[in-house]
Amino acid sequence: MKDLQRVIKKPCLTEKSNLLHEQQATVAFKVDPRANKLEIKKAVEDMFSVKVAQVRTTKVLGKKKRVGLKSVGRSNDWKKAYVTLAEGKINFLEEL
Repeated sequence: MKDLQRVIKKPCLTEKSNLLHEQQATVAFKVDPRANKLEIKKAVEDMFSVKVAQVRTTKVLGKKKRVGLKSVGRSNDWKKAYVTLAEGKINFLEEL
């Protein structure tokens, strides 16, 4: 991917991600499914001015949703990245 601004879509603000952020300085992001770990690392370091120690990624399957009485659909699959910070801090709740 050429544009690093499109790699990170939004932060994942869940109970699990908040607990990881407090205990292990790990932040979760929803990222572009085509992005690799090096692109995610570079995008986080450039956007938030922090030092990244490790990036772990996982593909999340979409949930099954009922559409009407007979048909069943699915929401889209997406990719999540857990970014462990070596230096610096990202606080999303203060920016909201």
